[in-house]
Amino acid sequence: MHYPSTYGRRDPFALMRRMMADLDTGFGVRPGSVQFPAVNVWQNAEAVAVTAELPGVEADEIDITVKENVLTLSGERKAPEVAEGSRWHRRERGYGKFSRAIRLPFEADAAKVEARFTNGILHVVIGRPDEEKPRRIEIKAA
Repeated sequence: MHYPSTYGRRDPFALMRRMMADLDTGFGVRPGSVQFPAVNVWQNAEAVAVTAELPGVEADEIDITVKENVLTLSGERKAPEVAEGSRWHRRERGYGKFSRAIRLPFEADAAKVEARFTNGILHVVIGRPDEEKPRRIEIKAA
């Protein structure tokens, strides 16, 4: 197999990096780009927690759905009203409809999902189903 070279040497990881970049592009994510909303996801034995940054969005403009093992956050961030005759000098914030799907490590029960929205940050906690929780097995003495 021929590996692409870097600085005159063969780089066995260049092909893998290129494939990963192609994979990202195939899912609509440009390498180095950030999706909206930006999210943090972490888990413990009891639940998965997701926080999403949604500045400029009202709580009633956010839809949260859970189906099987996918949490979807969607909604719309409306563009600010600008006085007639005004023109933009800089416009870096995006506006419009958004949707972000997050694959969960287990099938979620919609009854075990809690959400709150404070200061532009959405907090979602998805409880792990009891049958999915790790159980400690006691070893009996012989």
